[in-house]
Amino acid sequence: MSELPFSATTPVSIGRVGLRARDAEGLASYYRDVVGLQELSRDGETITLGAAGRPLLVLESDTAAKPDDPRSAGLFHTAFLLPERADLGRWINHAIAQKIRVEGASDHIVSEALYLTDPEGNGIEIYADRPKDKWKWNGSQVAMATDRMDVQGVVGSVPEGDAGWQGAPENTVVGHVHLRVGDPSEAEAWWNSEFGFDTVAKYGAQAVFLSSGGYHHHIGANTWQSAGAGKREKERTGLAWVEMRSSEAAASSKQDPWGTEIRTVVGKPA
Repeated sequence: MSELPFSATTPVSIGRVGLRARDAEGLASYYRDVVGLQELSRDGETITLGAAGRPLLVLESDTAAKPDDPRSAGLFHTAFLLPERADLGRWINHAIAQKIRVEGASDHIVSEALYLTDPEGNGIEIYADRPKDKWKWNGSQVAMATDRMDVQGVVGSVPEGDAGWQGAPENTVVGHVHLRVGDPSEAEAWWNSEFGFDTVAKYGAQAVFLSSGGYHHHIGANTWQSAGAGKREKERTGLAWVEMRSSEAAASSKQDPWGTEIRTVVGKPA
């Protein structure tokens, strides 16, 4: 059995992500069929999905919502972290067999990742981390890059005779959330002060990466599409909230500088 990924064992980690959806049923089907999540529960117009009983994604139906504006503050992607490299290889084989459209496949040095977009424009990353003792640090800064993934190497990590992709495996978690913001330096200051996150990498003035407990990043914030964005319009689809799990802080609900709700729940890794 795989272990819980390192990202979920730090003092603060990602719990769940909430999305506002015009077609919650359609999105639920997509996350089941493509990402491999299982439907865990329904409460009125809300659908919760996850892996092996662990809730990861909450879809809140709002049929009157306006479509997300990709140039506004909001979600860049939700990153689903698979426990092992072979799990990523199984997912790639699944994507090939089902002709799933993939928009990118990258080697980030600390991880290997694939990118896609759901039917309502929400970005998704499906990734596996390299062992943390292989990450390269220069003081407090971790080395990350965007190189071409060795797809054959990832697929080759799947054992011969393997049963293949059976959906998101046990110990799949949301490893990180990447946000669209108006100003990365303002986002950096907010996450430093409100959650005690460390700044672990920067891509010039356009992106910042922050984490708890020595992870390569729990939060990314960029202006690749959203430079100068103001407060997020609540009546749009897309990101509704991000839930952080903390073993140190009290339960709370805060808004980042762009009006994104960041919830905190108390507890150790589930």
